[in-house]
Amino acid sequence: MHARIPKVEAEAVSVLSLRPVATTLGILLSILGAAMLAPAAVDFAARSGGQGAFVGGAAITIFVGVLLWMSGRGATMGKLDLRQAFLLTTSAWVVLSIFAALPLMWGHARLSFTGAMFESMSGLTTTGASVMSGLDAMSPGILLWRALLHWFGGIGIIAIAIAVMPVLSVGGMQLFRTESSDKSEKFLPRAGAIAKRLLIAYVGLTLACALAFIAAGLGPFDAVTIAMSTLSSGGFANSDQSITVFSKPAVDYVATVFMLVAALPFPLYVRAMGGDARRLFTNPEVRLFLAIVAVFTALSFLQLTLQGVASGETAFRWALFTVASIISTTGFMAADYTNWGAFSDTLFFVLMFVGGCTGSTSGGIKALRIAITGKAIRQHLKRISFRSGMFPLRYGGAPVPDDVVTSVLSFVYIFILTFLIVGAALSVMGLDLRTAFSAAIACLANIGPGLGPIIGPASNYAGLPDAALWLLTATMLLGRLEILTVLVLFLPRFWRR
Repeated sequence: MHARIPKVEAEAVSVLSLRPVATTLGILLSILGAAMLAPAAVDFAARSGGQGAFVGGAAITIFVGVLLWMSGRGATMGKLDLRQAFLLTTSAWVVLSIFAALPLMWGHARLSFTGAMFESMSGLTTTGASVMSGLDAMSPGILLWRALLHWFGGIGIIAIAIAVMPVLSVGGMQLFRTESSDKSEKFLPRAGAIAKRLLIAYVGLTLACALAFIAAGLGPFDAVTIAMSTLSSGGFANSDQSITVFSKPAVDYVATVFMLVAALPFPLYVRAMGGDARRLFTNPEVRLFLAIVAVFTALSFLQLTLQGVASGETAFRWALFTVASIISTTGFMAADYTNWGAFSDTLFFVLMFVGGCTGSTSGGIKALRIAITGKAIRQHLKRISFRSGMFPLRYGGAPVPDDVVTSVLSFVYIFILTFLIVGAALSVMGLDLRTAFSAAIACLANIGPGLGPIIGPASNYAGLPDAALWLLTATMLLGRLEILTVLVLFLPRFWRR
């Protein structure tokens, strides 16, 4: 008789090659290190004495980047499997934030490691939450570095929203692929051409924003750095008073326009460059987004007028600016809206969840997911009322597959659950409920300022305990990478074949 060979019950674990991940991280770190030389040059020219921190940070960052690149040299790029894509997406933001924190610890800012990590993660995730004060007297190199972190993070967000998230089917982003990327390939057949056009659109809009700020009365340095913060939906400014320091209505209007521009899908700008500008106005997500902006602006304007906070053009400008700042998750301040009363607090707290459009630099739930969620609820109510009826869910005139609906609803559920968990944890750490839950959504939706006197738009996060800062640092990462991209790394099954 032949001996019976026992079956192996456990799943085989496939070997995960880290060489492509290491190579890509090495390239990104080298770029980050080279970028540190720009603020070093600015500090040297201004004779502020802060260039040493950037030169030292650049040397270390480039050295580690080259080592990682050499360790993964020869890896097949562009052939990342699913696990490598998830791992690279998360590790890139974590590793880059660590090295981006070096000049913030060694330079004029003199932040602790906790504060520097919070600031750098806030910069690269384009959140705009800050622990720094005294910005008006800060060296220009530090101010430029914060703006550069926003700007690099913004183009990185667009890249993963278009190239990575649809493939990973995170939060219904596979629908965004069919709405933008696949159609874009009809006139841009190569992925490299799409990336080039996206970068051209991003750089072009940043330059246009900077020129508009200069025309509105800003100096070149302020115009460039604030333009980088605006197009990335970041919110870092060069003053503790944010945009209000300029006291120029023209600056408020320029910022408002480009905050809304940054919140729209960037693939539509690529299509506009190819001669199809009509999609900017006919896209259903864009229409919903602009409708939400109009409704909330009208409500805020009425509240400001009826309560006597402001009137006429000032009330309209403040309302529109604040709505644009929050819904685009930029976080600039034209006026301290936390002093406008309880109705404004409620209005803007709700708006914090919304966010911009998919394929933009904005955070939040996104208008596309809100539309799909609303349609799914409506479909379910119809099925309850008419048991035998057939009610297909359609978006933009096309049917939406069930897996997309499930993905969207799962994301919305996990987003709200994460918000509740983080808010509860912050309240346990001693923060009042207003501060705790507004900080939770402000960091999860990558907005930056929260509500109240502690973390409101006229304040910052410096007064929070270190444990709260680390929790919010992780929250910013979760929100920026759509939560599921990070959480899946902690599932044992994900690492099995």
